[in-house]
Amino acid sequence: MTQNSSAVRTGRRRTRTAAATAAALVAVTLPGCGSLGAGGAGVTLHLVATDYADRPGDGTRRYWEGLATRFRAEHPEIRLRIDLYDGSEVDRKVASLVRQGRAPDVVQAGSFGDYAAQGRLYPVEELLPIRRQASFPSALADVGTIDGKQYGMPFAASTRALIYNKDLFERAGIPAPPRTWAELAADAARLKQAGVPIPYGLPLGAEESQTETLSWLLSGGGGYTNDAGGYAFDSPENVRTLDWIGRRLVRQGLTGPDPVGTNRQEAYDSFTRGETGMLNGDPALLRRAGSSGIRFAVAPVPGLTGPSSAVTGVTDWMMAFKQNGHRKQIGAFLDFVYQDANVLAFADRYDTLPVTTTAAEAMSADGARRPLQVYLDQLPGARFCPVGKRSWGPVLVRLKSLIGWAVAKNSNPDGVLKDLQDTAQALESTGS
Repeated sequence: MTQNSSAVRTGRRRTRTAAATAAALVAVTLPGCGSLGAGGAGVTLHLVATDYADRPGDGTRRYWEGLATRFRAEHPEIRLRIDLYDGSEVDRKVASLVRQGRAPDVVQAGSFGDYAAQGRLYPVEELLPIRRQASFPSALADVGTIDGKQYGMPFAASTRALIYNKDLFERAGIPAPPRTWAELAADAARLKQAGVPIPYGLPLGAEESQTETLSWLLSGGGGYTNDAGGYAFDSPENVRTLDWIGRRLVRQGLTGPDPVGTNRQEAYDSFTRGETGMLNGDPALLRRAGSSGIRFAVAPVPGLTGPSSAVTGVTDWMMAFKQNGHRKQIGAFLDFVYQDANVLAFADRYDTLPVTTTAAEAMSADGARRPLQVYLDQLPGARFCPVGKRSWGPVLVRLKSLIGWAVAKNSNPDGVLKDLQDTAQALESTGS
């Protein structure tokens, strides 16, 4: 909610054991008939997708198999082979298949910019009817667009909001969630005085530190890129933001013992155990917290002088490869995938946000989904990692390895951000 799988991750990659990852790989071939393929033999589409399972027996396989069965009923001439991989592996697997000359027909993963730059992908306008293209919110469609053409179709989106433990806030005598950085620091100090182990959960480990970082940079008026789309890691706003986090939160002992080594999943686990007062979280955390008996509430992300006017969005992406020449069959499949009923079914099962405007409107109208309204309201104006840049993949690897040290003890945010800026500009200039 994948920013690089997400990229955007998602919006939502699950850390799994090697055994569980191996079990996540499935192949589903549905028999078909018809005459769309060469010689009237039909066509088999190969889909590689991300497995979002976080509960035993509730992997994404069940969703895709059900969707494939329904699709086959409408298109018996098209067979589907579906391979699922854990979020930590799917991008690497796709890259390997492409190098071997065995590109899948459709991929649902974290990044598409490099493949689009290489001319390997169909533009969306060649796949979907205009009504379906128009159903993507502009904030999502724009991120999927390179040089005026959309290549990435959003999938499994989410945004970030402040989630706080109401019982811990009451214990610390905090009447309302913070709206500014200063209030956040003051509330975190009060939570610490009340004996809360982790007043503010700050996951800057390797799993998804790019999302937490972007939320903070945006709330301070900065971001990864400037208005012209160029990298802007070392902007004064970004330096100020990371310096503030280090001085006012980390070195005051308000973020737990080791934010540099804390992954998102660990931060979420801590919150569901009642050990963390507040953190930036996605819709998936709401169900987990509720199931754990945590009394929680959701509020906008605090900003420098008020609630952040720019919020972080995360999504994985659908992309279609040209290699096998199955444009019409891929288009039929993707048009089916993005029907509102299917979009809502995935969002409900895996705690993500709908990626079409009509499906989002249906979710908003459902009172049972009211806790998600903050996230739904944020999505149209969300800001995303620059996944359309060909250089983003290697830049992201560097970012994950360095960004935590920008706020650690004896940190040097200027040096870390300059390193990232130099790396990004070098990769951009070489076309990597």
